[in-house]
Amino acid sequence: MKKSLLPALALLALSALPASAASFQSCLAAIGARAQAAGVSPSVFSRQTSGLQPDMTVIDAMNKQPEFKTPIWDYMASLVDAQRVADGKQMLSRYGSVLAGVQRRYGVDPATVVAVWGVESNYGESQGTRPLVQSLATLACYAGRRQGYFEGELIATLKIIQRGDVNPNHLVGSWAGAFGNTQFMPSTFLRLAVDGDGDGRRDVVDSVPDALASTANYLAKAGWVPGTRWGYEVRLPASFKPGLAGRTKKRALSAWAAMGVTRVDGSPLAGEGRAAILLPAGPRGPAFVTFRNFDAIYSYNAAESYALAIAHLSDRIKGGSPFVTPWPTNDPGLSRAQRKELQALLIRSGYDVGTPDGSIGDKTITAIKDVQRRLGLPVTGHPGVQVLTALRRG
Repeated sequence: MKKSLLPALALLALSALPASAASFQSCLAAIGARAQAAGVSPSVFSRQTSGLQPDMTVIDAMNKQPEFKTPIWDYMASLVDAQRVADGKQMLSRYGSVLAGVQRRYGVDPATVVAVWGVESNYGESQGTRPLVQSLATLACYAGRRQGYFEGELIATLKIIQRGDVNPNHLVGSWAGAFGNTQFMPSTFLRLAVDGDGDGRRDVVDSVPDALASTANYLAKAGWVPGTRWGYEVRLPASFKPGLAGRTKKRALSAWAAMGVTRVDGSPLAGEGRAAILLPAGPRGPAFVTFRNFDAIYSYNAAESYALAIAHLSDRIKGGSPFVTPWPTNDPGLSRAQRKELQALLIRSGYDVGTPDGSIGDKTITAIKDVQRRLGLPVTGHPGVQVLTALRRG
């Protein structure tokens, strides 16, 4: 009886709704049938979608194109700064026993797990604010592309709720549906989340041990090799051909050594197996040799800059130093503390950029452009050292 009544009642209600709302409700009704076939109970689906309205700002977020492509030196400066390193060391100490257990079980070193946590949510402080069911339902019905993918993530979210792993009221995250301390997509959660605190639930939102253990399980399944490094900075010979570089262009480490590649301090390459050379800023910037563990980090979010940020943050948390080779720019990126200072100086100069929070939005970019225009600098809107130095000078 429930199988036949649910679609019929939904269709009867459509005639009283505006076209866009009717379209959304019709889409939800169709998803409800497929969710039920996938094992989601009608009561769970009804409870989570009753009165649900689309959030079209999610579509805006998906389609929004940044005004300029973030250079790697800006990306790294904002993610691997002194504060995130210090906080990471603190978390390494605070959750030392948990992380030791995670390493024994999954083989992933504590600093790498903590670095993922730091990059993904700033150690739990920025897990996202958008309700997952609403965001994913909107994307499944209006995205225009990958709607099948987002529908699958919506159904996975409903299964999480049905299982009782996470408090439904706490299922908030990014516009695309990533959630929790280490930002799992719902389908990834169903496959790889684990119970790290022994309470019988897999709660990556409210249980740090669950989030850390789940992250380590992910990396282990992605091919993490215990006891080995992700890679390290190297020095290339003048004769090195940039076309040889690339994450997938692996060679025996001895082959790279035969070409004249050394560690950045000039000592011989160390390690075994096949490795790749990475040039994230081109041949004039820092160069790195990367091993299998770098690929495991890369699989978490398929972007080399992302993987490098986590890898470098893990080294810094363990006491490592910044990169030796400078980035090839005369306008380096700013740390979060410097970005806050930049915004405070802009406010002092009469610009309305909101609260100095280190997040560079449209108001801050517009103000930077005006400052650059007045000072005769290239008008890029780039929040770099040049404009910060100029503002410091008044």
